[in-house]
Amino acid sequence: MENISQMLTEALAPYSVSLVPSDRRDHVLLAVTDSLGSTVLAREFHLIQLADTRSLTDVVDGLHRDLLIAEGRLEPSVIAALRGASAASAMLAGLR
Repeated sequence: MENISQMLTEALAPYSVSLVPSDRRDHVLLAVTDSLGSTVLAREFHLIQLADTRSLTDVVDGLHRDLLIAEGRLEPSVIAALRGASAASAMLAGLR
């Protein structure tokens, strides 16, 4: 678990990541803190999500997105609009 925590900290720099066991079986609490020690994000994950490379990539991508939102650099409505545009493009491509 220490190794995964270190990898997540490197991926989410300048933030620090800590992993602690959750009350739920096979789950961990992940906390992302800033340089002042304030918790910016806290999420709960199943251990399988952190053990599988593909799932871990999805976790990091989601945390990056959530950090952008927490920092005020990305609005949730922008994400929804981008997803809608992507779905519309895929649908149009399927009609051709």
